[in-house]
Amino acid sequence: MACCALLMTGCVSKKKYAELQTNYDQLRTEHTTLQGDYNDAKVRIAEYTSDSKSLAARLAEEQKRNQEMREAYAKLQASYQTNVQQGNVNISKLVDEINASNKFIKQLVDAKSKSDSLNQALTNKLTRSLTREEMKDVDVQVLKGVVYISLADNMLYKSGSYEIGERASETLSKIAKIIADYKDYDVLIEGNTDNVPISQKNIRNNWDLSALRASSVVQALQNQYGVDPKRLTAAGRGEYNPVASNSTEVGKQRNRRTQIIITPKLDQFMDLIDEAPTEGQN
Repeated sequence: MACCALLMTGCVSKKKYAELQTNYDQLRTEHTTLQGDYNDAKVRIAEYTSDSKSLAARLAEEQKRNQEMREAYAKLQASYQTNVQQGNVNISKLVDEINASNKFIKQLVDAKSKSDSLNQALTNKLTRSLTREEMKDVDVQVLKGVVYISLADNMLYKSGSYEIGERASETLSKIAKIIADYKDYDVLIEGNTDNVPISQKNIRNNWDLSALRASSVVQALQNQYGVDPKRLTAAGRGEYNPVASNSTEVGKQRNRRTQIIITPKLDQFMDLIDEAPTEGQN
């Protein structure tokens, strides 16, 4: 275009030339502007393409993370269900054990209540049957579910002997009658002495004396009053189970005694122990 303008300079007027020049410059300017716009458009297209690729990558990454979270949630839910089921089993097992324990406790309470009632009834019956004079030589107590009937030796035996005297017959008959009425009880006859050594040829020491006195009471209950011998036990404690000091005559007198100990049969307690719930029992 510039060459054409130069060639035509000679055959066009200056005014026309100036117009052509102006048009030419305007065209160049527009061309430059269009070129810039074109370049800007290419840059923006490149940016959009880049952004599109970045968004796709982020979308893929987010989808992957979402899938991982879904899988983690599924595992957690499965673990929770397993724990809940196991927890329910453990709770059910614990409830069964508590119920079994409560049942056993009730059995023990019922047995104790029954035993306490029987012991109290036995004690009341015995004390009502004895005269005021007999009660001076007889002491009746209930200790830890066991009935203790303590008989003074000067009432039971002849002086310095293990033979039962006539004075004791009536008292023993009353005790024997009550023992016979309570067939579910065992009876232990226990002899006790003071610490004064015995001086008889046929009795070696206080062990012998206490055991012989207990045996005499057992045989009297069996032979004279009809108490079942299978329920009876004779035992001697010698001087080694005192209830008072042997330093005084009163204390020695209290220690010289024979105790009739009435207890529930041991096999009844063993049966209760066998019924006790064990750990892990359903």
